Amino acid sequence: MKIIKSSILAKFTEVIFGFSTKIGLNRNSPYYFNMSFNVGDDNFIVAENREAFFKELNVNKEEVCFQKQIHSDIITYVDRRGNCGDSDALITDKPNLALTISSADCTPVFIYDSLNKIVAAIHSGWRGTQQKITLKTLNKLFGEFNSKPENLFVFIGPSISKKNYEVGLEVARLFDNKYVKESNGKYYLDVSKNNYDMLVESNIPVTQIEYSNLCTFEESELLHSYRRDGAISGRALGLIYWRDDAY
Repeated sequence: MKIIKSSILAKFTEVIFGFSTKIGLNRNSPYYFNMSFNVGDDNFIVAENREAFFKELNVNKEEVCFQKQIHSDIITYVDRRGNCGDSDALITDKPNLALTISSADCTPVFIYDSLNKIVAAIHSGWRGTQQKITLKTLNKLFGEFNSKPENLFVFIGPSISKKNYEVGLEVARLFDNKYVKESNGKYYLDVSKNNYDMLVESNIPVTQIEYSNLCTFEESELLHSYRRDGAISGRALGLIYWRDDAY
């Protein structure tokens, strides 16, 4: 099984983090090591994949929290296991709850407040980015959880790169020109850089932000990509969890 880890988050022994790939349990096309029940894959196989992924990370599957992602700016506070409803960002200050993000091109952002012991997981496609879901999550951490920028450590996971993410003019117009490239009448959008800038502009030290340069579209042997594979694309799962064994 191939799991992408974060060197930033690995500094904290109480934090578990992992981002799944196409590689696991010798799964083959079309879905490979898929984590989603909603793409046409066999539900039994998906459940088996998830259980193997959680086991590899040493996480109890009963401690995992999911959301139904709807490309919104909705942020959910999590204090229980299981399905947490419709949203695109999860925050918890409770130990032993694993927050997850499903991804196949959109930008996943994972945050750990090392002082207050808070974790957050954000799914930010172009709609979420245009609605500034990452910035809103940060503001919620600052305003409601007393987080400080200097205590936040962030991993921005693999997503589709600017040169491979063509969008229509109606979408391109929603973003600052620095995130858009026009070439031969086509428009290309840099979603992950926009999210990175929200972190930096919120005064999180750049040394505490890890930015994956893996492009989901290009890494065809490693990563799921809806833009590349369409309806037969599987989904990755990113998980962040802080463990308190005394809890």
